[in-house]
Amino acid sequence: MRPASFVLIAGALSAPFATAAAASTVSVTLPRLSLAEYKRPYVAGWIEPVAGGAPRSLFVWYDVKKAGNEPGTKWLSDLRSWWRKSGRLLKLPADGVSGATKGPGTYTIPLPADLAPGKYVVSIEVARENGGRELVSVPVSLPNPAARGTGKSEIGAITVAAK
Repeated sequence: MRPASFVLIAGALSAPFATAAAASTVSVTLPRLSLAEYKRPYVAGWIEPVAGGAPRSLFVWYDVKKAGNEPGTKWLSDLRSWWRKSGRLLKLPADGVSGATKGPGTYTIPLPADLAPGKYVVSIEVARENGGRELVSVPVSLPNPAARGTGKSEIGAITVAAK
């Protein structure tokens, strides 16, 4: 009888943490740039524990439909930090992670529901053809994330928050 009680108590204690992470989001703003030839950027976002551990890709936006001699995946290595951390190990397109490139605007991505409470770093990296590259990292604590970051050119505001 005791093991069953222990499991129920452990489940009850961990439930608030799981729902707090599940209800958390990352909002990324891609600014409108005044350029003669604007190309939509490749963008990747990932989260990793501060104390060390495996990074986890949250999203990667690239030219998923481009095929032939130069498929859209060819340029993903331009997202250098993401590529070294987890991108080269990811089988693309990854269900729930891969998506098409996005134009200027603000996009909201949910954090994985199974993240354990603790300190993390959320990183967003942008690379644009004939354009710049930028990486912004924002430290967060789960289960109650509340953090902001801002880029200088390729990335606008980044907000990590509970819904």
